[in-house]
Amino acid sequence: MSPELLTMGMFGTLVALIMLGVSLSYALGGVAVVFTLILHGPDGLFPMVAAVFETMWSILLAAIPLFVFMGVALARSQVSRDLYQAFYVWSGRVNGGLLLGTTGFAAVLSAMTGSCAASTLTTGMVGMPSMEKRGYNRQFVLGTIGAAGTLGILIPPSITLIVIGMTTGLSVGKLFMGGLVSGLIILAVILAYVALRARLDPSSAPGAPVGATWKEKVLALKAVIPPLGIIVVVLASIFLGLATPTEASAVGALAVTVAIAARGEVTREFIRDVTYTTASTTGMAIWIVFGATAFVSVYSGAGGIKFMQDFLFALDLGPWALIVFMQLIALVLGMFLDPIGIILMALPVFYPMVVKLGFDPLWFCVIFQVNLCIGYITPPFGYNIFYLKSLSPETSIYTIYRSLFPFVFLMLACGAVFLAFPSILTQGVAFMMGG
Repeated sequence: MSPELLTMGMFGTLVALIMLGVSLSYALGGVAVVFTLILHGPDGLFPMVAAVFETMWSILLAAIPLFVFMGVALARSQVSRDLYQAFYVWSGRVNGGLLLGTTGFAAVLSAMTGSCAASTLTTGMVGMPSMEKRGYNRQFVLGTIGAAGTLGILIPPSITLIVIGMTTGLSVGKLFMGGLVSGLIILAVILAYVALRARLDPSSAPGAPVGATWKEKVLALKAVIPPLGIIVVVLASIFLGLATPTEASAVGALAVTVAIAARGEVTREFIRDVTYTTASTTGMAIWIVFGATAFVSVYSGAGGIKFMQDFLFALDLGPWALIVFMQLIALVLGMFLDPIGIILMALPVFYPMVVKLGFDPLWFCVIFQVNLCIGYITPPFGYNIFYLKSLSPETSIYTIYRSLFPFVFLMLACGAVFLAFPSILTQGVAFMMGG
């Protein structure tokens, strides 16, 4: 089978299955098995299974359930509500203060959970009732929560950054730092926009009538310092090279369990809920990894990846135009597919090209991840759009689209700046890692 026909057949079948409602993991694995049988017969299944088993034995995969457990445990405990209360009392009487605090809460929750779904849904459930009582504009609130929630797959510990490290061989610690630098910059831009809009239109985000006392502010911080300290120590141990991501995640999971137990919140129901959610979330992610590994192994073994690389080089776009084109592909795919699947399908094609063109692969991969974040809030099928719809069922999907448009523009602008000025990320990572 020619590479052209193989590409059309495999990707066409994959798209058709997804449109029919088949989950991504089964669609990827099913296409891989069918085309292996067509190309090589039953004997071709062994190399495909061997590729999946090789991925299974990656020690980095062990970090995924442990980081997920940390996030789920913290989100399911009263830590998340105490954290929101801290942002609530520190938000002050300024216009938009509560929404600024909510945005900060979403960012910290992202660092705690590494998940857009957990960050967006928890922020909405905890924060929206308070803001609605204050008379905040619902469209403004939904857009801000949706945008801040996307940082869950950018700010470490991000599961998708771990998968990028597995796929490319890049240091997960450096990828985490790149995600942190870019995530903090995007967060600052979102906060600046919220503050400016609230100042220009006070009715959309009115301030609190009475500010909290300093005693109330200090008391609010006491409840959240221990769990946040755990997150900081875990990430710092990775950044400083003191521990691998897997080792740090194991220590972090134990420390979070002890911290929550010390608050008296570890009950049988709590353990059952956290264990079930961790297992289901991890299982979904891992099966996508296995399905994508099988898909890529079959496609690559039949010459598909080389064909795609030769095709892209033959476009004769020039190095920078080719980099922009690859990033646009990531952005478009992010509107339709799960980020893990995109990473495992696209980076084996793109990464060698980036290295061959002489660009910094860390810089490219971080911007690639930023585009996947933007895809989460981009119509028609961005994941966070539907999370927001579940938070506010009475709000039309078109209103949610409009609420997210300013933030899509802001995040695209950030991505363009990162692309045009690579030193922002490369030197930022080097400075923060002491290099």
